[in-house]
Amino acid sequence: MIAPILLIFFVAAIISFGVTPLAIKAAPKIGAVDVPKDDRRMHNKTMPRFGGIAIYLGSMLSMAFLLPEATDDRFIGIAIGATLILIMGIVDDIRGLSAKFKLAGQILSACILFGFSVRISFITNPFGGAYIEFPWIVSLLVTVIWIVGITNTINLIDGLDGLAAGVSFIATVSIAYIAYIHGRYEISMAFMALAGSCLGFLPWNFHPAKIFMGDGGALYLGFMIASISVMSPMKSATVIATILPIFVLALPILDTALAILRRIKNKRPIMEADKGHLHHRVMNVGMGQRRTVLILYCISGVMGVASVLISRDLFIDALILIVIATTLIYVFMKDQGFGKPFKD
Repeated sequence: MIAPILLIFFVAAIISFGVTPLAIKAAPKIGAVDVPKDDRRMHNKTMPRFGGIAIYLGSMLSMAFLLPEATDDRFIGIAIGATLILIMGIVDDIRGLSAKFKLAGQILSACILFGFSVRISFITNPFGGAYIEFPWIVSLLVTVIWIVGITNTINLIDGLDGLAAGVSFIATVSIAYIAYIHGRYEISMAFMALAGSCLGFLPWNFHPAKIFMGDGGALYLGFMIASISVMSPMKSATVIATILPIFVLALPILDTALAILRRIKNKRPIMEADKGHLHHRVMNVGMGQRRTVLILYCISGVMGVASVLISRDLFIDALILIVIATTLIYVFMKDQGFGKPFKD
């Protein structure tokens, strides 16, 4: 199964890489541009933000033609929900949508998944014995919360050139490997299609970026990671399918949680943007964009390896890596000296 997995990865990367220059040209024509209007933004010129279409086409086309299970009802449900998320994100990039409207669209997309049997319906009984089955209403609630939560994590870390695409690449490769070693080849192929589309887009998005993925791309990636992981990368209970992606996505999830707590503390709207994210804090210690992004790649990679070790019951080894990653995050959260930034 290695050859099909690598094939879908490279096809997705080639499509994404080839479509991105077209997206760069199309963005100004449809109004999908990011104009720097405040000091929160890290760029000082108008930038196209239509890269999500390249990520979408790279992953969706490669899965449609190369994934044998692409006609399965659950994958069809994921495709429908993901397309809705992408369209909503692109409209937001062009015209701007209210936070309530975007939340409603994400809930609708999650409900579509539930209707196509992509759902969290049980967990492992911690005291042994059979699984604990959820009533359908509890299953719906848990599924919606999971999908909406993870969908927004990628969007909230999309603040530096290449950060969201690179973290998504590391996360999807990690979960793809976990799926592969546990015999879930169709899940591995789906995640490798996502990984390939991220890698193909990254040369255009890494600092200095020529294009942004926009809300369309960030929300799409988060939605796809959340929904495919629910299909379970392992043959154990669904709780494992959700716990492992939490470790893989520890960096954006932590950043999202801290952002919510920070805005509640400051009595600001939860969806309001600010400059308190982890990547801003790393830059505040004197790092430029490239160094900041590479540091966060490394932390994400450490957590990705930890998730693989957890999936193989190597808990002590995983704990060591988690402590290392946590220590690095703690250092950057606490050391807020404003030295002269390095030049990238």
